[in-house]
Amino acid sequence: MRVRLALSAAAIPLLIAGLAAATPAHAGQFDDLTVNGTGTIAADGIVTLSGTYRCLPDDTPGPVFVGSTLVQGNESTGIGGTHAVCDGKVRAWTNTSRGTDTGSRYERGEVTVRAHLLKLDTKSGLPMPHLLAEEEARGELK
Repeated sequence: MRVRLALSAAAIPLLIAGLAAATPAHAGQFDDLTVNGTGTIAADGIVTLSGTYRCLPDDTPGPVFVGSTLVQGNESTGIGGTHAVCDGKVRAWTNTSRGTDTGSRYERGEVTVRAHLLKLDTKSGLPMPHLLAEEEARGELK
């Protein structure tokens, strides 16, 4: 019994060392997305939303995009899309769209912005969406 306990006690540090060695180099880092609290609406109806994102490089094929949706009252519309660069750096995103092109009528005031960092994984041949990060924030159109 003591031999087994001694072997078990000796194996624990080796197991911990093995787990530490198996931890990926980017451990502690993660894909992230933020939404600025203020968007703009121009006189011609063009809405601009923005924020930051970070995505880590990986070995799966397919593009990554930052998409955003603007919600105000009963209106909800996708506002543009930004091609993302996944290099682990924090980068800015800005999406614009003319709300009136989709029939939406936005005005200055309180809004909710939903943003998604989405990878279209093409390893199967058919692009399959893979959500990397999402954020929802209340804000204001000015």
